[in-house]
Amino acid sequence: MRRVSLILSVLVLLVLGSCKTTVDKSSYEPIITDSKYFHKALGGLTDVIVHDIFSPPVASRVYVYPCIAAYETISKKDSTINSLAGKLTGLTASPDPKNPDNVSLDISALAAFYKVAQALIFSEDKLQAFSDAYFHELDSLGVPNSVINASKEYGELMATHIIAWMDKDNYKESRSFSKFSLSDDPARWKPTPPGYMEGIEPHWNKIRTMVLDSAQQYKIAPPPAFDLKKNSDFRKFTDEVYEVVNNINEEERAIASFWDCNPFVMNQTGHIMYATKKITPGGHWMGISTIASKKMNHSIGAAIKSSTLVAISLFDAFIACWDEKYRSSLVRPETVINEYVDEDWLPILQTPPFPEHTSGHSVISTAASEILTAMFGDTFAYDDDVELKYGLPIRSYNSFREAASEAAISRLYGGIHYMPAIKEGEKQGVMVGAHIIDKLNIEQFAE
Repeated sequence: MRRVSLILSVLVLLVLGSCKTTVDKSSYEPIITDSKYFHKALGGLTDVIVHDIFSPPVASRVYVYPCIAAYETISKKDSTINSLAGKLTGLTASPDPKNPDNVSLDISALAAFYKVAQALIFSEDKLQAFSDAYFHELDSLGVPNSVINASKEYGELMATHIIAWMDKDNYKESRSFSKFSLSDDPARWKPTPPGYMEGIEPHWNKIRTMVLDSAQQYKIAPPPAFDLKKNSDFRKFTDEVYEVVNNINEEERAIASFWDCNPFVMNQTGHIMYATKKITPGGHWMGISTIASKKMNHSIGAAIKSSTLVAISLFDAFIACWDEKYRSSLVRPETVINEYVDEDWLPILQTPPFPEHTSGHSVISTAASEILTAMFGDTFAYDDDVELKYGLPIRSYNSFREAASEAAISRLYGGIHYMPAIKEGEKQGVMVGAHIIDKLNIEQFAE
């Protein structure tokens, strides 16, 4: 009998051991679905982008891939979020979890976000601190270690998939491409004071697009021909910049400063030069997507969705804009005015180190505003506090398009763009945004 009993006990243990152990998720599910964790992750990435001083187009790349990693992960849980595989250029279907019973896709999405982000930045330790704080908080709130570990493992698997795709976007190859070549042509862009930096990312149009067919898909009108005769269009637009800056009022100055978004402003005092770090134009719009998501009390899935779609629009908009910038390679107002009109004239904002036409802020702001309008509606009022941490007051808007229009005209108030660059930039942004909305079937969130 004792032997029979022993055999039965062994059999019971074997049966129990062969059963999958699952964890009751009901006790912690409300914790991990809180969108604040994604907002913190995105905010942490923005802080690192500012610290590491990424240029505006490169920053758009640093935003988009981590967001897509989180998006693809959460799409396996949320039926309102359709996978982007087959919709974004070269993106294939992602792997499924090996042990789905213990995996929380909400946690996996954040794990994937942090892992991909760390592959794109310099200050990995700073982002690691955000990641560590997230997982420590989950542990302190009672999320089982078995769930955290399994979820992290799947998040890293998703990250590996996204990084392999990311590495084929031609960015690494473009690091060895030739620099922008200067010439004596007075119409052609040349470095501007005080830093006289070389042209940033002259080959950005060779980066693989996400949704656009190519960088040239939505070409816009070229700038007016360089001509300094009194009645020429180019001279009229030059004089307009000169007069606007000379007669700027306080509201216009405030608008210029709010939308400056120059990640590397050079300050010169005597022989000493130092930089002020600020958010990029794309970073400002990623911040706006967070504001809208918080106002709607989104779940983590909806927050990831809105930020990812905005990030995709920014990425493609920068490629389309930079394609035109280095095709026309137009000289900046500061250079023309100093050489031909007034050698002591200074713009309100520091002129960025790349050609003039079109206005990058006009293109990317308009494109992002179209995506946000499609998701949140055309009368979505909000208070923009993105620039508070950079010493600028809150500004309020009745719609995303109103904000984008202000961002565009800020470049005239700042003295860094002629009006055609702004107007054509807005046109290009509308076309890029509309294309992405159509191809990705972007619809408004339910009230």
